[in-house]
Amino acid sequence: MRRAHTTDQVRRAEQALRATLAGGVLMQRAATGLAVACAARLGHVYGARVCLLVGSGDNGADALWAGARLASRGAAVTAVLTGTPRPDALAALLSAGGRVGTLACLAGAGPRGGLVVDGLVGIGGHGPLRADAAELASGVAGLVSQDPRLDVVAVDLPSGVDADTGAVAGAAVRAGSTITFGTLKPGLLVGAGRALAGQVHLVDIGLGPWLEPAPVEVLEPSDVVRLLPGSERTSDKYTRGVVGVAAGSQQYTGAAVLSVGAAVRAGAGMVRFAGAPSAAEQVRAHWAEAVVTEHRGGAVVDAGRVQAWVVGPGLGLDAEAAEAVEAVLAQDVPVLVDADALTVCAQHPEWLRRRSSPTLLTPHDREFARFPGAELTEDRVGSARRLAEDLGVTVLLKGDATVVVGGEGPARANPTGSPALATAGSGDVLSGGCGALLARGASALDAGSLGAYLHGVAGSLSADGATTSASAVLGSWTAAVRATARLAADQGRPTGRRT
Repeated sequence: MRRAHTTDQVRRAEQALRATLAGGVLMQRAATGLAVACAARLGHVYGARVCLLVGSGDNGADALWAGARLASRGAAVTAVLTGTPRPDALAALLSAGGRVGTLACLAGAGPRGGLVVDGLVGIGGHGPLRADAAELASGVAGLVSQDPRLDVVAVDLPSGVDADTGAVAGAAVRAGSTITFGTLKPGLLVGAGRALAGQVHLVDIGLGPWLEPAPVEVLEPSDVVRLLPGSERTSDKYTRGVVGVAAGSQQYTGAAVLSVGAAVRAGAGMVRFAGAPSAAEQVRAHWAEAVVTEHRGGAVVDAGRVQAWVVGPGLGLDAEAAEAVEAVLAQDVPVLVDADALTVCAQHPEWLRRRSSPTLLTPHDREFARFPGAELTEDRVGSARRLAEDLGVTVLLKGDATVVVGGEGPARANPTGSPALATAGSGDVLSGGCGALLARGASALDAGSLGAYLHGVAGSLSADGATTSASAVLGSWTAAVRATARLAADQGRPTGRRT
């Protein structure tokens, strides 16, 4: 499990660690890790062109110290200064053969391109960049568009990104790689910051013993394998989890087919479908494994005993659909609420508040905003947590960086996915997969985060360039499980030193 800490938590941990170290040691640890990472990005340091974007804070000093190390190995290092840099760090760069200049130092970098090291603003930065820093960020973007060989490495996080939320207010640096120190920052995992951070590499500088519990977690492949509900030799279709699916309508039969199919592929011991005759007919045709009934309205719960429900995909918004939602939510089993059922629940939030069994909501942004008092801000984790606390549920807020949040404990940011998943029916697949995990005994937080992880992997595996289809995602679910297991096995093998 990777963990991310807020700016205040990092500051407190740094202060505690510094009290045990000689002056400057912590910065030298960071600068060394940064220099090693930059050298790896360059491949050959000697003769490479390196441009440091240097602000007046610690990130700028880290960039200067790392630049001094690269310059001592023969790189042509130029610092572009904003504000007043730390004198000792600047002196180290100049002593090693570096110089002060402008972005023009990258012109004509040759076939090997060059490297930009972004140390303009640190984790304490909030709001828009100052004019000079914003101009540099825009200038780097222009250079990269002209020469794709130009690589950009951010120090701790890209300048212009809020470390705690991932929010971006104006110009920001887009990095190919971010070298972050001590712990991950939430802004590298969620919001716009995730897209700007590129590949994120963590450098251990010794903060671990002083870090408080993390507010945000990220599953790794080994976590997925560990948390996925297993099967015993004595398992049968009932002990492996029976999930009920109340979905589909005369108009939206495909939603029923996709959600039932995902529940089957995600390992439910049995899937009971209850819905309109037209939807039932399509489910029978596609999934012989499913037990199909034509119960509607409040009678959907008469389909048979289940250990969890999925309600909402393609259900409609009429009175009969509302009766089905209310009846399902009255059952004392875990329930996943998606799509049309979310709209119904936004009109009847008391149906959610009075539940005692686990409830998982899976809204996209527009569905989220329908709930009374729900405000979706740039702090997606905070927004989801407030709704979860208000309703007494777990919220899976879908998006480019999906987050899963309960009323207490850490949130989970999903690290997988592809823009290709923004396609009709993809959410129905996610619902069925998560519902099966609920029925198999996973908590709402685990079901949501495991489902989102595997859904994202399946989306990437099924994508043909920038496109895929919900059916293709569904067809790749079991391949996603296998691929994750392989990655987990590789993760467990000794591979040498990692940063």
